[in-house]
Amino acid sequence: MRRFFMSLLVLVFLGGLLAFGAVGWWLYQPLSLQPKTGSTVVDLEIEPGTPAQRVADTVAASGVVVEPILLHAWFRLSGQARQIKAGSYEITPGTTPRSLLNMLVRGEESLKSVVIVEGWNFRQVRAALQKAEALKPDSVGMTPDAVMTQLGKPGVHPEGRFFPDTYTYAKGSSDLAVLKRAARAMDRRLEAAWALRDADTPLKTPEQALILASIIEKETGKPADRPEIGGVFTNRLRTGMLLQTDPTVIYGLGEQFDGNLRRRDLQADTPYNTYTRGGLPPTPIAMPGKASLLAAVKPAQTKALYFVARGDGSSQFSPSLDEHNRAVNKYQRNQ
Repeated sequence: MRRFFMSLLVLVFLGGLLAFGAVGWWLYQPLSLQPKTGSTVVDLEIEPGTPAQRVADTVAASGVVVEPILLHAWFRLSGQARQIKAGSYEITPGTTPRSLLNMLVRGEESLKSVVIVEGWNFRQVRAALQKAEALKPDSVGMTPDAVMTQLGKPGVHPEGRFFPDTYTYAKGSSDLAVLKRAARAMDRRLEAAWALRDADTPLKTPEQALILASIIEKETGKPADRPEIGGVFTNRLRTGMLLQTDPTVIYGLGEQFDGNLRRRDLQADTPYNTYTRGGLPPTPIAMPGKASLLAAVKPAQTKALYFVARGDGSSQFSPSLDEHNRAVNKYQRNQ
């Protein structure tokens, strides 16, 4: 009898070892995937408050070939069942039960990204957000004023308020959340630039710096020219000259601009026509980047009052009107 019980214990022990080994082997085996969208990954959405059992069911229902009971048992045995985080995930080929749980516990959501480009206006930013993959279009249909109110900036003109950068987001995030991050980034960048301003700058407020930076952004063809362009406009502001910059006129025309700036456009007075009105326009005209912000507050020390495009992206700078006219004849009129 004693020999029988000893044999039985040995068998149970060996069975446990085999079971333990089988579980260990399973934990490191890639899960089979059957994506529903024709892609190579399985999209997984876990809602807040979802219990571990339902998470296991959702994983299986999303296209992962696995027994929910077995997966739930693994969640429980790991001691991390209650640490699984809600979110949007992508299960890729090669994912194992162990790496799946690690991903869910760490909240490693699948991230998408959208780019706000230097020099874009607010219409272009909104168009990019509408095209962004898996981004919830909560702002669609809102007026610009309504958008700014939602962002906690009621009455603030939206132009120039969003810092150009690449913004990542979880699938299903709101476009308003991305805009809020971009607005906060611009606030920080503008504050930092303003703190570095030259003591003799003619700019009186950070708002004026943002406006000038947006003009520099639109006037710059070659990045290295930004400080010099900032210097030209700073000199003009300091001496009371008209800025006479085409991008502000184009911005004032709005959607009426057909790509061809005519003489009558330069003569037609609008709040943004810097050929007919002195000083800065009433608002920014685009989204300036860091380099343009710095060029507005710390421009190059130059005597130049004019510049003209050379045709290769760079600009020719001149301290006098005679020299500028010669440069125009050379680079624009081929004379």
